Amino acid sequence: TSVLVHPLAGVLSAYGMGLADQSVMREQAVEQRLSRDALPAIFETLASLQAASRLALEAQGLGGLSPRGLQRMHIKYEGTDTALVVEVSAAMDAAQIQALFEAAYQQRFAFLMQGKALVVEAVSVEAISSGDAPLEPLLALHEPRETPADSMVRMYSEGAWAGAPLVVRASMRPGEHLTGPAIIAEPNATTVIEAGWQAKLTEHNCLVMSRITARKAVYAVGTQVDPVLLEVFNKLFMNIAEQMGLQLQNTAYSVNIKERLDFSCALFDADGNLIANAPHMPVHLGSMGESIKTVIRDNKDAQGLSTMRPGDVFVLNDPYHGGTHLPDVTVMTPVYLDASARPNFYVGSRGHHADIGGTTPGSMPPFSTTIDEEGVQIVNFKLVDQGVLQEEKMLKLLRTGGGTTTYPSRNPAQNMADMKAQIAANQRGAQELQKMVDEYSLPVVEAYMRHVQGNAEEAVRRAIAGLALKSSSFTLPLDNGAQITVAITLDAKTRSAIIDFTGTSSQQINNFNAPRAVCMAAVLYVFRTLVDDDIPLNAGCLKPITVIIPEGSMLNPLPPASVVAGNVETSSCITNALYGALGLMASSQQTMNNFTFGNERHQYYETISGGSGAGDGFNGTSVVQTHMTNSRLTDPEVLEFRFPVRLKSYEIRKHSGGKGQWTGGDGGVRCVEFLEPMTAGILSNGRLHGAFGAAGGEAGAVGINRVVRKDGRVEELGHIGTAQMQAGDVFEIHTPGGGGFGGVN
Repeated sequence: TSVLVHPLAGVLSAYGMGLADQSVMREQAVEQRLSRDALPAIFETLASLQAASRLALEAQGLGGLSPRGLQRMHIKYEGTDTALVVEVSAAMDAAQIQALFEAAYQQRFAFLMQGKALVVEAVSVEAISSGDAPLEPLLALHEPRETPADSMVRMYSEGAWAGAPLVVRASMRPGEHLTGPAIIAEPNATTVIEAGWQAKLTEHNCLVMSRITARKAVYAVGTQVDPVLLEVFNKLFMNIAEQMGLQLQNTAYSVNIKERLDFSCALFDADGNLIANAPHMPVHLGSMGESIKTVIRDNKDAQGLSTMRPGDVFVLNDPYHGGTHLPDVTVMTPVYLDASARPNFYVGSRGHHADIGGTTPGSMPPFSTTIDEEGVQIVNFKLVDQGVLQEEKMLKLLRTGGGTTTYPSRNPAQNMADMKAQIAANQRGAQELQKMVDEYSLPVVEAYMRHVQGNAEEAVRRAIAGLALKSSSFTLPLDNGAQITVAITLDAKTRSAIIDFTGTSSQQINNFNAPRAVCMAAVLYVFRTLVDDDIPLNAGCLKPITVIIPEGSMLNPLPPASVVAGNVETSSCITNALYGALGLMASSQQTMNNFTFGNERHQYYETISGGSGAGDGFNGTSVVQTHMTNSRLTDPEVLEFRFPVRLKSYEIRKHSGGKGQWTGGDGGVRCVEFLEPMTAGILSNGRLHGAFGAAGGEAGAVGINRVVRKDGRVEELGHIGTAQMQAGDVFEIHTPGGGGFGGVN
């Protein structure tokens, strides 16, 4: 580490800088395999681009300033879309360039695709002309001597007071150095040299500060909880999950993940308990821990020891092993630190894939009755084996269904591209955890993982103690004739709650069954929203809560029950039923309005906003994603560029919110016109029963699904339905409004 301090840095920051560097870039697609035979032609292209770049500099009057050049290759694995930029030189051979690419790829994605050819997608050059800095006189260097101190002062450095020389800069000669602790004084600045650093005066009359002894790792943080550091670690854990999310968004292929942000990322402790998540999809995050625990449980030997190894990555989506519905694919990576023999942490990312098979494109079949009709099931599949991607095995499972379904994935290559992005997101999380451990030590990080859960538990207990009710119940009807019944009993003494779903309809023959993990996610979400403190949603939030979910009910179904609507529709109904029992607010739209369309070439899925419920002191919000979903809609430009459809209109559905002292939010009307034949489907709720009002408020308007044919005929659809769309047909979704709160005088 070194720092340059200019003698007039504090007076004239621009002095000595002159003009900034000027550069010209040129890029050209080549699409050549990286090989010894192809390299001469590739380097010839680079040389041609370099010459053109220098001519461009000369045309700007900058050619006489000794331009320097950088040469780069944009390299990717054959059959993939992600190219990494590698800086090269004509002296390199193919093996050297491959080694540079693999190092960069390993850093980004945490695996290598052995046996895959490398493709040089493009080459680029940059010709750089150095800035026109004015010449500064070079001063004669002197032999080092003991620099005379003007006086000795006391200085606090490295945690202790020590005697330090105070030197006037004018008394120093170029070539001399001063070792800290020391202080250099001049008319316009004071430079403090800490212990372990040295200042040297150069021939340009600049001070160069350099560290001369390695920094000692000092862990001032203990394993006992500290209120200030608890908040610091809350933010650190959350930040890691957010960085994972950004990595996933930036490297994903499908519109679902890249544009709609239908994904979630989280950190887990060594036992698979949720520590922190970014504010992504609540229905994912409350349930992902069960998936992590499934992989942990299924990768142990006879002695109960983990058989995982560094570099392993696992994937699963089975709703009966912690999943939500089959399109939500979870990728989990064990994190090994400090040469540990067992994983210290786990990182996970869950993304909604555009298609995972099933009877309809988009893998959200409205009329499925068994899980095999909804797509490929994946349980505890090792996606990366000690750093080697098992791509062919994964593609075979997706193409064939692996014996779990007769309706395999329609686009395995897209599934694979998104899984690679999820691996990269997990790698980012592992890297950031390593940085945290380097900074604070492993025992401290592990201790604060426990502390943040304990803090979340206490925050929920305080929220429970602040609720006015002792016990209450609520029954919410669904459009398919089923009902969700929940009873809440609070214990003020223990500050705990019992949530009992006894009375809920039994397992359905339709697909509105919600796996137990989804129901737990809804409970976790609702009680987290009762907490005003800024804490991560984690497993500690559930410790004060006992949840009773009868086995064989629609909230805890047995295989092979279909579940595709349970994750989206039933989870929305569970949250609203809980708020109804708590009496805190009116219902929001009791649906996510799941709209899918596609054919063998295109598959798309989106959830559509509606009205949120009003509460005491606030109106509902119009056209917003509510509760268990937090995705956004694809931008119209991207939607129309990627798919043969046109967004004909999208507007607020005026006066659809329930009336009351506080009005529910309005729903929306979304009209999508098809430009070629495709199958479209709607999977929704709230078409027969509107979002209920509270405290005397009125219910919101119910939703409407219909198809307007090119010739003007209108076909009404129920809360679930499919339609064969032709060019010129329009699919209309009128989403429900939110319930009102309080009677109108």
